[in-house]
Amino acid sequence: MATSIEHEDSFEQEEAGEETEEEETEEEPKAPKIRETPEDIKLEAIGNTIAFHPNQDILAAGDIDGDIYLYSYSCTEGANKELWSSGHHLKSCRKVLFSSDGQKLFSVSKDKAVHIMDVEAGKLVTRIPKAHTVPVNALLLVDENIFATGDDEGTLKVWDLRKGTSFMDLKHHEDYISDIAIDQAKRTLLTSSGDGTMGVFNIKRRRFELLSEFQNGDLTSVSIMKRGRKVVCGSSEGTVYIFNWNGFGATSDRFAVQAESLDCIVPITDNILCAASTDGVIRAISILPNRVVGSIGQHVGEAIEEIARSRDSRFLASCAHDELIKFWDISSIPEMKVTDYRRRKKKDRRLKALSNKAFDTGQNFFAGLLDTTEENGKEEEEEEDDDDSGSD
Repeated sequence: MATSIEHEDSFEQEEAGEETEEEETEEEPKAPKIRETPEDIKLEAIGNTIAFHPNQDILAAGDIDGDIYLYSYSCTEGANKELWSSGHHLKSCRKVLFSSDGQKLFSVSKDKAVHIMDVEAGKLVTRIPKAHTVPVNALLLVDENIFATGDDEGTLKVWDLRKGTSFMDLKHHEDYISDIAIDQAKRTLLTSSGDGTMGVFNIKRRRFELLSEFQNGDLTSVSIMKRGRKVVCGSSEGTVYIFNWNGFGATSDRFAVQAESLDCIVPITDNILCAASTDGVIRAISILPNRVVGSIGQHVGEAIEEIARSRDSRFLASCAHDELIKFWDISSIPEMKVTDYRRRKKKDRRLKALSNKAFDTGQNFFAGLLDTTEENGKEEEEEEDDDDSGSD
């Protein structure tokens, strides 16, 4: 009997040893997965606006409920983190922007207010409750003291934080101001409007200069490109309008994009911009030569409200009606070269994917888009009209 008991004890010890080994194996930490882009961020409502921090891997978002969120983002799986949220706006948050030093976060809202948050503390530090008499739609930070706002009825205001008041209050548009841009000299301020015009203002002399001719549809966005020589506007009709600098009265060029609209445009290089549309697709578009070069990504079937470029131009973020913030890899765009030559395309006219997460829908949208190493020997290709952009 003693021998039998000894055998049982030995067997139990072996089993216990095996269980311990299994537990040790299970407890070994797995190496974190590194992704090409950060994971999607799920919001609690439709996001209207997003902005990247100028110095850190931080993103701000504002939604239709008036809430503002601050997130840290990372390519490490599971590492995205909400840092704080604010519900100070009473109605939809229309625009958020970081100050150049990243210490303040500005926001404007349908509640007619301008808020300034302390980024580190997540606390409201300045509030202008009735900045406009109607909802505020557009915001631009000129420098550490000066910022501009545009409202739903076409009024532009330029503010000085040192005085706490606006020193320009001008109404020359007949409809909402959708976007605001300024030149490097911080002198000429440009506005795009739902009335189909672009406005030109001199903030040094504090005066209105002129309105452009009326274009078809709303002008939804405005950006300065080509080293300050060109101004580009997106439109609700899906047309890109191009103005010469100091030739703001009439467009120098325009071309139609096969998109429902171009609601938000963000320059990635001096020659290529990204444009978001209500059809849910983010397109990369070359300016002069005017060409759609492919798709960066998509929110399938959901209108995109805004796109933003990270400080190192590695990522583009987008927010849409699916209540998601998505990240897209745009690091290859600066290496692209768009030639004046157009190659004959295949019959399949869908967008070519330019990132791994974009849907590759089969079209040879690299027609005219060449890597710098492939430039030679392409000039003999037959030139023809582009199917996806009709330049006037």
